[in-house]
This record gives sequence, C-alpha cells and structure tokens, in this order.
Amino acid sequence: MVDTAETGRLTEAITRLLPHLERVWRWDEPGAVGAERDVWLPALDRPMPVAGVGVDRVLDELSRFVVPYGPRIGQPGFSGWIENGPTTTGVLANLAATAAAPHRYLLTAPAHLEGMALQWLQSLLGVPPGHQGLFSPGGSVANLVGLGAARQAAYEARGVDPAADGIDGPGRIYASVEAHHTIARSAAVLGLGRRSVHPIPVDERQRVDVDAIARAIAADREAGLVPVAIVGTAGTTNTGAIDPLDELADLAQATDVWLHIDGAYGLLAACLPELAPQFTGLARADSAIVDPHKWLSAPIGIGATFVRDADLLKRAFTEGAADYLEGSFTAEEPESIFDSLGADYADWGVELTAPARGTVVWALLRELGTSGVQATVRRDLGFARRLEDRVRDEPRLELLTEAELSVVCFRFVPPGESDEAALEALNSQVLRRLHRDTPFVPSSTKVGGRLALRPCFINPRTTEADVDGLADAVVAIGTELTSVG
Repeated sequence: MVDTAETGRLTEAITRLLPHLERVWRWDEPGAVGAERDVWLPALDRPMPVAGVGVDRVLDELSRFVVPYGPRIGQPGFSGWIENGPTTTGVLANLAATAAAPHRYLLTAPAHLEGMALQWLQSLLGVPPGHQGLFSPGGSVANLVGLGAARQAAYEARGVDPAADGIDGPGRIYASVEAHHTIARSAAVLGLGRRSVHPIPVDERQRVDVDAIARAIAADREAGLVPVAIVGTAGTTNTGAIDPLDELADLAQATDVWLHIDGAYGLLAACLPELAPQFTGLARADSAIVDPHKWLSAPIGIGATFVRDADLLKRAFTEGAADYLEGSFTAEEPESIFDSLGADYADWGVELTAPARGTVVWALLRELGTSGVQATVRRDLGFARRLEDRVRDEPRLELLTEAELSVVCFRFVPPGESDEAALEALNSQVLRRLHRDTPFVPSSTKVGGRLALRPCFINPRTTEADVDGLADAVVAIGTELTSVG
C-alpha cells in the first residue's frame, strides 16, 4: 500500500526546493564570501536539538541555508576541477534509486540496472566482453579495486595469496609523474606503500616515457622487487594527456606485468571513432576505470572499474561467507525478490552495502544514447579548440600545452615580461580575481614548472559565450593588474 501522505510530502518538498535548485544552476553576481557566511553559518552552526524540529523545519532550512550556498560547480562558467553539477536526469535518477532501493542487491529492477549499466558502459568504451564491472564511490576506490586485482595477480605468481596472508617482498607500481595521486594512495592502502609507486618521466606532451618503464622493470627485477602494475593514464588531470596505451600494452605483454588504465576523466572519449586509435591499448589492459560523475554528469560518487579476470578480483576482495547473508538465500528457483542476493558485487570490491549507482548511469545512457554521448564529448573538445585558438590569436596569452582532450593550459603574459616568479604571482592573482569577480571558474596547475590557468570543459551548461568570456576576462584582468594597454 502506498503511503499517500508520505508521497504528498515528498512532492511538496521537491516543489519547494526547485526554485533554489534553479539558482544553483545559473549565474548570479557573487557576494563576498564573508557576507554569504554571515547568512548561512549562524543558521546552521548550532548544537543538536534535544527535541527534533520536524521535517517541515528541516526542509525550510535546506531551502534557505544549504542549497543556495553550495559551490558554483553547476553553473555554466565552471571549468575547474574535473567534476560536474549533475544534470536533471542524474538528479531524478538518483532520487528514484534512493527511494526504490537502498542498495544494489536482490531480484529488483535497480539491481538489474546495475548490471545493465555496466554492460552499456563497457560497450560504449570498447572494453572487451568478459571483463567484470563494478561501480564504486569514485575514481579513488575504482583505482584501488583495479590495483588490488593487480597485486593479487603479481603475488599469486610467486605462490602467495596477498589478500589472505599479506605481501611477500616489496612490490612496484610504474606510473608517470603526471598520474593521479590516488595511485599512490591505493598503493598505501594495499600495503605496498606510497613509495612503491615508481615515478616515470614524461615527454614534451606530458605522456609517460615507455622506455623508462621498461628500464625500471628490468632494474627492479634484478634487485628482487615485484613488478605489480604498469599504470597508463587516459586523460591526465593536469593537462588531459593520453599515455601511449598501445605501447604500454606491448610492454605489459612482453614483461608479463599487469596493465591498469586510469581513465577516470578521459576514457569516455574512447567512444569517438576519430579518437579510437589513441585508446586501442584498452583492449589488452587487465583493468581500467572511468568516472561517470565526470564527463557523463552523474551525481558525485560514481566510478566504474572493469577487470579482465572476475575470479581473480573475487580472490582479492572476498569478505568470506556470513550465515546471516548466504544462509538467507536459496539455490532453488526464487519465489520472491528476497530469495537471491543477485550479482556478487560485495566480493569484487570494498563495499558490502552500496547504493544502486547503476540506476543513475543507466538513466543517463538511456537519455543520451551512443550518439548523444559522442556529441557531448565532441562539443567539449570543440570548446577546448576554440579557447586554444583565442589564446594563439591574443599576444598577451600563452598556450603551455597542446590540448589532447578538453583541458587547456594557458597563462597571461604581459609584453616583455619573462621573469617566471613574476608571471606565477600575476597569474595567481588573475585566478583569484576570476573566482571572485566573474562567472568563470577555472583551476590552475603547473606545466613544466610554470603556473597555468587550467579550464577543463566537461560542464553540460557551458556555451561558446562562456569560453570566449573566460578568454576576455583573463585578458581584461591581466591588463588591469599590469596596467598594460
């Protein structure tokens, strides 16, 4: 029986929140940080009440003091960190999944969509059939799962079960100096240690030096160390560079070392036929990850890992049998949704109870289709090319890298200025002014030791006007700060 009172309350709550959500997704003149904090901080920073205030009061406080004062990530000018404000479909699918199923198990529609979304995503990316997919809270855990399987394979080859008994001898992971820091954190969690990650230099395009990895593997084996994994990045966070994945796959095959591809940001671009040659190494990878909460604009907290050997993955992460779980299900033909746990996700990763993230990914892929995802990626790549053209045409702007995907690294350079310390200080000021005074929110990074303004175009609300506006704002602010006409 449907609780009509509860349904009505939910409908009313959504209706009351909508005007505030609209503000999150459009640009308003920014207020001073202190002034905004003066509004929400006193209203929220209170002791826990002895007597609860009730749902109506909570809803009012969410509407007035929480939703309007989040970060501007969903607004059109945001191009900073590689994350997104979710689209309408993502928000609604997240709500539907939360209401329909608290987790991804049992014989339910959300549980079915968990597997279907993984299959669709696998096909879209070109991950070979047979790989086991798993959704997780994001790229950090997705990388941990892939590298956990790599650790299992490397030490099993030595006759040791690292998941059961711990590692036998120090291991090594080979990743470029541009690899995401979650690789080192995964190594720490897996008992290998952060220092087990061997930093490999990059070329002038910020791509890993494959020959340097080969030399490192040979030297480490000579020293008695255990090569655990080669990490190739499909779209680095700093510059969007794509490592030579085919060459890495050749090396992994020749040296019998696991190949893991961190495609949290850039792997979605593999769906474009014109970019497919840069991703052919994916077919020979042992594991790969992608974050739907990046380019697909899913709500934050959805990563996906694909591992070639499901049995190996289970040996790496199995939690063991529990009477209250396994004893609750039947091996016979199920007669209710509670007769089967469904897919064995708990033994393929680090979560037991986990939300039905697949419902959200399924909804987004269902909404867009293959052609819609391709159009989204092409649109953002076009924005990066447009900004590059603007930078090349403006004498006071300097391009620091050629964009491979949708990240552009550039800076403001006054005529005649060559002092790197002065340029770094100036561009730091430009960045702060952009964030404070304009709707344009890039981030910054270092390229070859030089500070760069770094927009990454994955925001579905960004337009060409926002791309041009960012370039114009950088020139205007830089000119004002240096009094250059």
